[in-house]
Amino acid sequence: MFFIEVILPLSLAKTFTYRVSEAEFHYIKKGMRVAVPFGKNKIYTALVLDIHENAPTLYEAKEIHQILDENPIATEIQIKHWLWVANYYMCGIGDVYRGAFPTGLLLESETIVSHKPEVLVNDSELSDDEFLIYEALQHQSSLKVQEIASILNRKNILPILQKLIAKDIIVLEEEIKEIYKPKLVRYVKLHSQYETDQGLQELLEVLKKDKQKEIVLNYFQLSASEKKPITDKKLAEVSGCTSAVIKTLVKNEIFEEYYLQQDRITFNGEKTEKELRLSEAQENAFVAIKESFLEKEVSLLHGVTSSGKTEIYIKLIEEYLQTGRQVLYLLPEIALTTQLVSRLRLHFGDKVAVFHSKYSNNERVEVWRQTLENSEKAQIVIGARSALFLPFNDLGLLIVDEEHEQTFKQTDPAPRYHARDAAIVLANFHNAKVLLGSATPSIETYFNAQNEKYGLITLSERYKNVRMPEVLLVDLKDKHFRKRMTGHFSDLLIEEIAEALSLGEQVILFQNRRGYSPIIECLTCGHVPHCQQCDVSLTYHKHKNQLRCHYCGYSIAKPTNCHSCSSIDLTTKGFGTEQIEQELLSLFPKAKTARMDQDTTRGKYGFEKIIDTFKNREIDILVGTQMLAKGLDFDNVSLVGIMNADNMLHHPDFRAFERSFQMMTQVAGRAGRSEKQGKVVIQTYNPDHNTIQQVTNHNYIGMYKEQLYDRQIYKYPPYFRIIKLTLKHKEFEKLKEGSMWLYQVLSQNLGMPVLGPEEPAISRIRNEYIRTILVKIPNNLHLGNTKKTIQKMLNSFEAVAQYRAIKVVINVDFY
Repeated sequence: MFFIEVILPLSLAKTFTYRVSEAEFHYIKKGMRVAVPFGKNKIYTALVLDIHENAPTLYEAKEIHQILDENPIATEIQIKHWLWVANYYMCGIGDVYRGAFPTGLLLESETIVSHKPEVLVNDSELSDDEFLIYEALQHQSSLKVQEIASILNRKNILPILQKLIAKDIIVLEEEIKEIYKPKLVRYVKLHSQYETDQGLQELLEVLKKDKQKEIVLNYFQLSASEKKPITDKKLAEVSGCTSAVIKTLVKNEIFEEYYLQQDRITFNGEKTEKELRLSEAQENAFVAIKESFLEKEVSLLHGVTSSGKTEIYIKLIEEYLQTGRQVLYLLPEIALTTQLVSRLRLHFGDKVAVFHSKYSNNERVEVWRQTLENSEKAQIVIGARSALFLPFNDLGLLIVDEEHEQTFKQTDPAPRYHARDAAIVLANFHNAKVLLGSATPSIETYFNAQNEKYGLITLSERYKNVRMPEVLLVDLKDKHFRKRMTGHFSDLLIEEIAEALSLGEQVILFQNRRGYSPIIECLTCGHVPHCQQCDVSLTYHKHKNQLRCHYCGYSIAKPTNCHSCSSIDLTTKGFGTEQIEQELLSLFPKAKTARMDQDTTRGKYGFEKIIDTFKNREIDILVGTQMLAKGLDFDNVSLVGIMNADNMLHHPDFRAFERSFQMMTQVAGRAGRSEKQGKVVIQTYNPDHNTIQQVTNHNYIGMYKEQLYDRQIYKYPPYFRIIKLTLKHKEFEKLKEGSMWLYQVLSQNLGMPVLGPEEPAISRIRNEYIRTILVKIPNNLHLGNTKKTIQKMLNSFEAVAQYRAIKVVINVDFY
C-alpha cells in the first residue's frame, strides 16, 4: 500500500493521509498539489508533504482524485519554514498553507447539479421549489448550487436538493476549476498566400476600400521598422481605425490572427547606466555592514531619517546579484512599494518582481512561478509581509526596511506571524543574511543589537549633510486660552503653512484618525450614537453623510435629531483627516489639498495616484493618517504639521510611548529632505511630556533607556515573551465563566505571571463579547515547553462541553 501525507487549506493543525497507486507513488514529489476528497463531498487542493507506506490507524485512507502538477510548486525549505511558523505562532499548518498560497493556485470544488435523463417524473408530486429546479434543469443540462440559490431566491437550498436526490431525480457531481488564466495577447500577420510579390499585387487589387488598403500599408511599415510580431491593438493605433476593421480583414482571410502568452506585469522603462555614488558616511556604513555579515547573520542599520539607507540597500543588492542569489526586500506598506519599485527598476531593469495583496490573483500566480523557476524577472522580490512565503530557490539576502513598523505583524486571520521574525528564521534555512533598517528601531531589535546578538551599524547624518528638521512645539492649552486657534489650527501653524506655500513648497499634515469626527453628541441629553454590534461610537464621515463603525462596517445616515430625546442640538467631538481637509479649504482656498487614508486609497492604484500627483507637485498640502509616516521620499516638503500628538500617547498599550516616538520621528523625517532645513510643528496639550521632548531633541537613546527601565519593572518584552489569548462568545455570562475557568487553570499550572481575564477597551465586536488573558514568559524559561503546556490546557478547555462554543484566538508576540 502506498500513501501520501498532505496539508489541506483549512484551519486544521494536522496533516492527512491519502492512498495512491504505485505509479502515482513513484511520480508524486513533495511540494506538488493533488485534488483530494474531504468530508462528505467536498474536493480541496492539498499539498504533498511526504510520501510513505504507513497506513493511518484512526481512519480508512481515501484515494486521491488527481495530481495537479507536473513539477513541485512549493520548495522543501518553504514547507519547513511553514511548519516553523505553525509551530511558533501556535496555529494550524492549514492556516499557513492557505495564507501563503495565491488563491489562484488553490482550486475549490463547485458543486454541479444535473438531472438523470432516463428518470420519469410526475410533476404533481413535486413541491413548488422542487418543480422550479426540475424545470430549470430541462432547459440547461447542469446548474451550480449558487445558480439554484439565486433561482429560488433562498440561502438554504440543501434540504430541497436532498429531497430531489432521494426521489432519484438529480445527481450532484463535483467539478474542479483552475482559477488562474494566463494572459493572451492577440497578434496579426499577413495571410501566407499574400507573402510573395505576386501575392501582394493580387492583394492590392482585391482591397476595394481605402481604409483597408491603408491598414495593410501601415502593417508593412510597422513590420519593417519594428522587426517583431505586431499586436492588433498597435496596428489599430497606428492606422487610426477600430479593431472591427481589422476583424473584417481577418474574416476575409487577408490577415491571420494568433495569440501569445504574456506576463501581466512588464517593465517598460529604461535602465540607467549611471553608477550609484555613495557619500562618505554611506560608504563607511556599507563597508561596516559587509564586515558585520562576516560574523553575524543579522545586522541592524540604524540611520536617521533621510540618511540614504535605500542607496546602501541598492549597493548591497548589486553585490548579491553578482553571486546569482535571490534578494527579498520587505516593506511595511503597499504605499511604499510603489515608490521604491520605480527607484530599483532604474538600477536593475526588469529583474524586480513585486508581490502584495493589491495585485490580482493571476498576477500573484505569475510572480510565484517566476520565483520558483528562479527566472531573470524575479531576482529581486519586493513586497509586503506575504512575500515571505514565496518559493525561493536560493535566497542570499533579506532586507527588512522600517523594521519597527507594527504592520509587519499579521493580526487576522491566522497565521498571526511577525514578518521580521519569520524572515530571520527563513534566512537561517537558506543560509542567507538579514539587514534590518530603521531610523527608530523597535526596542527588542535595538536590545538584541546592544547585546551583540545582531550587528549594529549607525548612520547619524543625513544625506549630503542636510540638517535635521527644526521642531517647534505648540501648547494647545495656552493657544485656546489666548483665543489663538482657528478650528484645529494654531496661529503658528497657519503662519508656517502660509510661508511654505508662498515659497512654492509642499506641506504634510498628520492626523491619525480617518473620517470627519469620531463622536456625534447630543447637547441636550449627552447621547452618543453607538454601533449596534460593537461597543464603539460611530465615526461621522461627512462626504458620505453617514455614521460608520470602523470595526464591522455597520453604517447609518447622519441623524437630524437625537435618537434618545429627539433634540436637534447635535455636535461633533474630536476630529479626523476629513475635517482637517475641510478646514484647509476655508483657510487656504487657493491651495490644492488632498487626503491619504483608507477611504481614499481603496483601489489597486489608489496609493500610486496620490503619491505621484504629490511628487509631481500638483498637490500643495497632503493630509493623512499613519500611511504618511512610512519612509516616503518627497524632496519639496519643507513643513510637517502634527495636528494632535496626545491621542497616540494616551493609548492603553505598553508600547504607546515607543510607538508615539517612532510615529512622530518618522512623520517629522518627511520634512526638509533636500538642501533647505525643514520644520516640524507639533501641536500638543502637554509639551513637557518626556516622549515629546525626546522627539524634539531627536533623542532615540534617551527614549530607549527610559522604556527599557519601565519594561524590566513591569515584566514586558524584551525581558519577557507574551502570549495573548482572546476569548469570544455571544453570551456575556458564559464567556465570563469560561474565561475565569481558563485563567485559573493557567495560573495554577504555569509558574509565571498570568494576567486577566480582562475586558479590552472595545469589549464587544460584531455582537461577540471579548475577554483577554496575557501569559508572560520569562526569557530564561524554555518557550517551546511553555507553549506545549498552554496548548494542553486549551485542549482540555475545549473538551469541557459547555465551553466548546467559546472561540479562543492565540496570538504569540502580539505586539
